[in-house]
Amino acid sequence: MPVTYVIKFHVIPGKREEFLQLLCDVLDAMKVETTYREAVLHRDPVSENTFMLYETWESHDDVVNVQLHRPYRRAWHDALPSILASEREIGLWEPIKIDRKRT
Repeated sequence: MPVTYVIKFHVIPGKREEFLQLLCDVLDAMKVETTYREAVLHRDPVSENTFMLYETWESHDDVVNVQLHRPYRRAWHDALPSILASEREIGLWEPIKIDRKRT
């Protein structure tokens, strides 16, 4: 069953560009994973250093047992303690209905 992670980040002032570069590298690399569905990165319009990532995968077990251990994630995970002002807030959600505008 698909699973969506909603992750909130509070970035240390002055570390915003490093955060974005590292995260975008991971987001770009994971696009080729077969269980990946989508990701949307949001910025808080009131706080330039607060972000929310909405990330959907086909399987929670795959994320925990395979995806989190991919080599392309190492630099990202290693940098988190030095670029985040606080621990990530991670929520786990199961989609029940998806509506998208058709183009």
